[in-house]
Amino acid sequence: MEHDLTTTATELPGYRITENLGVVRGVVVRSRSALGNIGASIQMFFGGNITLLESLCEKAREEALEKALKHAKALGGNAVIGLRYDATEIMDGATEVLCYGTAVVVETIENRP
Repeated sequence: MEHDLTTTATELPGYRITENLGVVRGVVVRSRSALGNIGASIQMFFGGNITLLESLCEKAREEALEKALKHAKALGGNAVIGLRYDATEIMDGATEVLCYGTAVVVETIENRP
């Protein structure tokens, strides 16, 4: 599935929704490694952007999105609307990242003279 057929909105400009397939989701649970914790602590000591944790978060979001898109495709969808992310710490050092939205089938709107 193309990433350009995903949106946080409830419609895709230039496309008509022909079928609503329901909620799709992608779930990833991540933990920090001991080395990652040490590296992040050092970055925190000096202040500024904590690139080690930023990278971990970005990777978890991307994996959750890919899983949600795969779920949509398995249902027969070619787009996802209403895309959202959520994160919850499920235990000390482990976080769940959830990506969810609505799988739909869309078709291109043809401009007619």
